[in-house]
Amino acid sequence: MTEELAASIALMPFAGRLGMKLEEAGPDRVIATLDWDPELCTTAGIMHGGALMTLADTAGALVAFLGLPEGSTTATISSTTQMFRPVSAGTVRAEALPLHRGRTVVTVQTSLRDSQDRLVAQTTQIQAVRPGRS
Repeated sequence: MTEELAASIALMPFAGRLGMKLEEAGPDRVIATLDWDPELCTTAGIMHGGALMTLADTAGALVAFLGLPEGSTTATISSTTQMFRPVSAGTVRAEALPLHRGRTVVTVQTSLRDSQDRLVAQTTQIQAVRPGRS
């Protein structure tokens, strides 16, 4: 992870605490990863859905933020996740793509894949665009 990507994670302390890493971050795509860890699991060594949803929310918020006008910020106002398969080892890779950039909202879709490139979950979120103060 480059220093610039590490600095982006540092802006989101919770993401760093969970161990998320950025592979790529730009206004058109964010790639983030999260390694399986027993402390991120529920019973039977299955990665907690909340950890997966946090990965998706973080990647989605970042791709939304990176495409905003200078000085603007964003906040998640809606997030829907479908879970397709459990994760019990390896690394989960999130790919967040903006589907629509409007004046007041950004819609993002984030796909989570396991180490075998199988779809684990998919999240669609809507981010409010909060203009900068004049």
